Amino acid sequence: MRRMQKGLTEFSETLKTPTLLVSLFLALLFVLAGTVYTEIFGEYMSSVFAWMVSNLGWSFMLGASIFLFMTLFLMLSPIGEVKLGGDYEKPAYSNLSWFAMLFSCGMGIGLLFWGVSEPIWHYIWPPYGDAKTSEAVYTAMRYSFFHWGFHPWAIYSVVAGSLAYFSYRKGLPMMLSSTLEPILGQDGINGKWGITVNTIGVLATLFGIATTLGLGVMQIGAGLEELFGYVSGPDLWLAIIFVVTVLAIMSTASGIDRGIKWLSQINLTVAALLMLLIFVLGPTLFILEIFTTSVGGYLQNLLQMSFGTDPAGTGAEGWGGAWTVFYWAWWIAWAPFVGTFIARISRGRTIRSFIFGVMLAPTLVGMIWFSVFGGTALYIEHFGPAEIAAGIATAVETDSALGFFSMLNNFPFSGLLIAVAMFSVAIFFITSSDSGTYVIGMLTSQGNPNPPLPLRIIWGSLEGAFAAVLLLAGGLEALQTASIIGGFPFMVIMLLMLYCLLKALRMELQEESLPIERARLRATMKEIREKADTEDEK
Repeated sequence: MRRMQKGLTEFSETLKTPTLLVSLFLALLFVLAGTVYTEIFGEYMSSVFAWMVSNLGWSFMLGASIFLFMTLFLMLSPIGEVKLGGDYEKPAYSNLSWFAMLFSCGMGIGLLFWGVSEPIWHYIWPPYGDAKTSEAVYTAMRYSFFHWGFHPWAIYSVVAGSLAYFSYRKGLPMMLSSTLEPILGQDGINGKWGITVNTIGVLATLFGIATTLGLGVMQIGAGLEELFGYVSGPDLWLAIIFVVTVLAIMSTASGIDRGIKWLSQINLTVAALLMLLIFVLGPTLFILEIFTTSVGGYLQNLLQMSFGTDPAGTGAEGWGGAWTVFYWAWWIAWAPFVGTFIARISRGRTIRSFIFGVMLAPTLVGMIWFSVFGGTALYIEHFGPAEIAAGIATAVETDSALGFFSMLNNFPFSGLLIAVAMFSVAIFFITSSDSGTYVIGMLTSQGNPNPPLPLRIIWGSLEGAFAAVLLLAGGLEALQTASIIGGFPFMVIMLLMLYCLLKALRMELQEESLPIERARLRATMKEIREKADTEDEK
């Protein structure tokens, strides 16, 4: 009873927070507009997407590359020894629990949705060269690695590292505006500019999560259609959103150390077993060879792919906007959510170990995932009987959500495998929504690491509503538009965030080195005086 009363008291105080009031108003306005004017809303989203890709696509390419190379600099330089917390603090979670949570909230649903469909899309619609050739096989896997490799995790690292540093090292509240303290000042992080930054972060998070949840709903719907013949459409999507959102709210009520942590570990195990099974039963030798070849191709072509905007139009028309620009905007829109959550669970780690864990380990797992599932699909598509290969390609072209299940249909006990994959998608859905409610709750409650339960329930419900509105307004295209709309303004904030982090770290290192320099100066002066005294005696 006392706990409930305390929660209600905290919630009533939180209702006075300007960031909450502004964010809640704008979020409800978006849901209302999408519900009342669904058709017009969908057309407007399509026109916004086309304009932003055409005019701002270059900025996403440049911004994401800046984040990657500056993150590598932080990891490899002496700055990497700085701890995200006190000098003698130990990590709050074990490496396994930490990795399971950051991976589940960072990429879970997306890997299941695109693990087969993206390589097949690149094979039948490559950025360069002819489709359905041996070269297209290599290109498909290389670009899949590129889109799910170092860049997204570097983007997350910038936000997560900045938040963890200013919160755990400098004692500031865990709000996005705290990362701009070197230019806003202590008072400014709660002023009008601080409220603006936090509100943009909340809206970007809602758009990013809605995109991911929408993909998850489409894939669960496709699985139900594959298994039971239900038509995967708006009615089924709304039912799925309602059921899984309720489950996510129930999970968030149990807290991070129970709900999110347990579900993440269970799901990581399920996904790993499914991947191992396909690896053993599938074209094992081809998977190993395509993994090795694609790692080399990815590393060799990283610079060209990172900055390749194709201004002369030598590649496939519209390919860059539909894929790379969309992905970079999606990751950036996800950055306030994933970054805040990763910061929340990363106290006590050095910057070097933090970046190494956040950026390198998930990238490797993502490469293995695409090699197993995407590699198997490419093998069937390129070397298999025409009718089977055409079945996968047709499924992907009809609905990208069907790709994963179409590939599983080529294995024994396919119904069971599809059911397991659907279970994994549902758990990823729950953990993503659950993590998102925590993050948005923190951003709208002055950085409270354990936001009041009523606040989490409100934001959990709005996440589901955002996904429903976007699906009804245009499906996958509307989801892509949401990512770009949420990503661009937050990318500007991330550039300022990176500047502030580097400035604060440089000042800290100078302050730490000052006593050492003074000691060296005193020793040098003492040596000079002793030498002078010796000469005087002579």
